Amino acid sequence: MKKVSIIYWSCGGNIEILANMMADSAEEAGADVTLKHVTDATIQDVLDADSVAFGSPAMDEDNIEQQDMQPFLESLRDLPIKNKNCVLFGTHGWIQDTFMKLWAHTMKSYGLNLLGELIVKETPTKEQLEYATILGKKLAQ
Repeated sequence: MKKVSIIYWSCGGNIEILANMMADSAEEAGADVTLKHVTDATIQDVLDADSVAFGSPAMDEDNIEQQDMQPFLESLRDLPIKNKNCVLFGTHGWIQDTFMKLWAHTMKSYGLNLLGELIVKETPTKEQLEYATILGKKLAQ
């Protein structure tokens, strides 16, 4: 059984909705899922997982949430996570979605294998919710 960790930061609820959709889908596909807000997550949650997903809103065009999510992710930099499968999901409002390109580049530089990305402008559409379900299944494979 694959172990999946989904770690997110959410304020308005949209990231949490996506995280729950991925978690439910990964569990239905047979994975043992750990779902945590980043303030409750530990490095061990990442190390113990076969696959991980990280979710955060954009705080500006270039950055994810800076107080909790960014420091947590930076703490992964030198850990043995090379080739661990990963999904990134994020939301943005009036700003552009360039934050995802920068975030993906950073996670790849840590050695993670990106399975997919989901970028939502404001509120997830039906199609984006369905894609979150697909990404959850990918995490469980």
